[in-house]
Amino acid sequence: MDLSVFQFELPEELIALRPVEPQDAARLLVVHGDGRLEDATVRDLPKYLKSGDLLVFNDTRVLPAALKGIRPARDGASRDVEVDVNLVERQGDCVWLALARPGRRLKEGDEIHFAEGFTATIGARREGGEILLNFNCEGEAMIAALEAHGAMPLPPYIARRRSADAKDRETYQTRFAGEEAASVAAPTAGLHFTPRLLAEVEAAGLMRETVRLHVGLGTFKPLEEKHLAENRLHEEWRRVTPEVADRLNAARAAGARIVPVGTTAMRTLESCAGEDGLIHAATGPTDIFLKPGDAIRATDALMTNFHLPGSSLFMLVCALMGTDIMRAAYAHAISEKYRFYSYGDACLLLP
Repeated sequence: MDLSVFQFELPEELIALRPVEPQDAARLLVVHGDGRLEDATVRDLPKYLKSGDLLVFNDTRVLPAALKGIRPARDGASRDVEVDVNLVERQGDCVWLALARPGRRLKEGDEIHFAEGFTATIGARREGGEILLNFNCEGEAMIAALEAHGAMPLPPYIARRRSADAKDRETYQTRFAGEEAASVAAPTAGLHFTPRLLAEVEAAGLMRETVRLHVGLGTFKPLEEKHLAENRLHEEWRRVTPEVADRLNAARAAGARIVPVGTTAMRTLESCAGEDGLIHAATGPTDIFLKPGDAIRATDALMTNFHLPGSSLFMLVCALMGTDIMRAAYAHAISEKYRFYSYGDACLLLP
């Protein structure tokens, strides 16, 4: 498979740095299986679905996993170094995999001070520039320290252009996030769902279920040839409970469509689907990689944001709709100046 097929040119000014207000005022590009395109808004979503259809949300909660710290001078001839850290994944009680800048100024054994009583020691380096951080706290104390001193881990294409602020605490968290904070990126299609839109969804007879997938920073990494060769991506933890699986299967058997909200919800469902399309309960890691030619078993439609060129997520939507249709849809979105990525507009994909 030629990865260049999944590349496209995106003008930088179409990358959304903030969401529209209110967040349900975003635009919605409706993409039909025959290639037809309709320009709508997110609040039009119920018009394109039918009573009984089931929206599936990822209810993971985002940690304020972006930290600023100081690596103290190693001797009297050097200076303190300011360090930016993004936590990637918990590796143990007090050990986290992280990305840190400036990486060249950090060595194994260095200590980073984030706040009074909140520090970490640098452990081994990993492939891809990641480092292990051994924190001086764990569990609830670690979560409390992040809440007090961390910021929302905005994606790199936003963080390069502005710092996270207090407003992002609200806008980069879904309104149905559960209490377990473990994601380092938001399931961004869910950000469009305001209380008003959720009420309109309910009034239209649409049903709601939640699954959980803890989103890692790997979701933003560019796709590489080795991913195709290995047929796998980074691992992320997911859960579908037996009760949710039963309700999803019953709804589909009754003729309802299963509509994941976001690629993380879709990947969760597809990782739990058998060849017969039935969804099975599961808890644990998944590295599912959906690409054109793969069977889509548990997804009848998808609401999602616009994705990065050359990414596994753009490949996923091509797997659902067809590459030619999605390339044409994205070309239309660019020409009509839709806003892209995490804080941008949305698509409704109807195969």
